[in-house]
Amino acid sequence: MSSEDKFAPDVSVRRNDAQHRYELHVGDVLAVQSFYRDLPGHIDFSHTETGEEFEGQGLGRVLAHFALDDVVASGKRIIPHCPFIAGYLRKHEGYEQYVDWPDS
Repeated sequence: MSSEDKFAPDVSVRRNDAQHRYELHVGDVLAVQSFYRDLPGHIDFSHTETGEEFEGQGLGRVLAHFALDDVVASGKRIIPHCPFIAGYLRKHEGYEQYVDWPDS
């Protein structure tokens, strides 16, 4: 994490299969969520939402890193329909072989 990441140390991340989303909590508050569809062999990210009071703190990047690593570890491939996830993938190396870019 860079020095511009200013969030509190009580950050936790998890996959919520029942709600089809990855979640980042600051304390007991859901700060960032990234929604997905679980497809055969793929996780298709549809959109990511950050709570207004948590914007600009780097928390979305933390959740994206966790979510993408989780998909890779599960043996599935990534479909980045979500503009935030797609942007993260373009800026961070190491995921190229696991991504199936959607047709425009």
